[in-house]
Amino acid sequence: MISVNQRAATIVLQMIEEREALGLDAKKLKNGAIVLDAGVHVPGSFEAGRLFASACLGGLGQVGFTHQNFPGPGSDPSSVFWLPAVEVRVSCPHIACMASQYAGWALKLDRYFAIGSGPARALCASEDIYEKLDYKDQAETAVLMLEGRTLPDEGVADFVAQKCGIKPEQLFLVIAPTASLVGSIQVAARSAETGMHKLVELGFDVRSVTSASGVCPLAPVAADDLHAIGRTNDAILYGAQVFYTVRAEERALAEIIAKVPSEGSRDYGTPFYELFQRYNGDFYQIDRMLFSPAQVEINNLNSGRTFRAGRLNPSLLRSSLLES
Repeated sequence: MISVNQRAATIVLQMIEEREALGLDAKKLKNGAIVLDAGVHVPGSFEAGRLFASACLGGLGQVGFTHQNFPGPGSDPSSVFWLPAVEVRVSCPHIACMASQYAGWALKLDRYFAIGSGPARALCASEDIYEKLDYKDQAETAVLMLEGRTLPDEGVADFVAQKCGIKPEQLFLVIAPTASLVGSIQVAARSAETGMHKLVELGFDVRSVTSASGVCPLAPVAADDLHAIGRTNDAILYGAQVFYTVRAEERALAEIIAKVPSEGSRDYGTPFYELFQRYNGDFYQIDRMLFSPAQVEINNLNSGRTFRAGRLNPSLLRSSLLES
């Protein structure tokens, strides 16, 4: 059986071994758990962000860097702009993206809060999504990736270890704030995952997805986490492009393809930071159909036909990522 935690632990051990060169810091807590700081008190690096995202995918994805070109208004060639971008190629996408990478664990304990993602979720397996995935990891080691501003302590580590059914000394907690280089990279690496989650929301059996790839602009690091949440979400909603191979019925794909990209949402077209303010900071008031890539292509291996939907939004990307 594929163990996303065992595969991710190998990557995290590499990050710890090379922490000085990667701009990271590691600390062993009194209970034996390891906290790896990837951006709270350290600068991080591009390579640290790549490894963070790879571990978050349970070692089932290749993460790299490229760039994307975007047209400006009209035909003026000087208005063309480019952004660095993160590309992913994923095997076993329902496991890598949904059972591991998806940020489905809101970790709340006393005054501590962080968004949890990564392989440890597949040991806890308390989210409804696991009933649809037919997957639960079995491992003695757990790796939880955290998006937050405060390093976790022994109480948090004990809580996570208990939920995962492991000993605290077998737990790795890797954390990066949204407003950090690693934070921006790991969100951009979620292009394929956001499309997979949208397919789940539309009732599609994602176990039929055989491979996934995606590219997403790398949002420049913002001055604070709230503005960083806005930028990183805009990068996916208005700049991410994804491609899936599936084995499915033609009619099922034809019925849902137009609904997969972000433009199918009632909240499409407004910068994410403004949406957050509109809904008084209540993330869950935002239309859940918004959270998906800008462009989607699905190649049905049963027929050879490719379904396409969505569009890039260069003007919003420019205003959000380069001018705000």
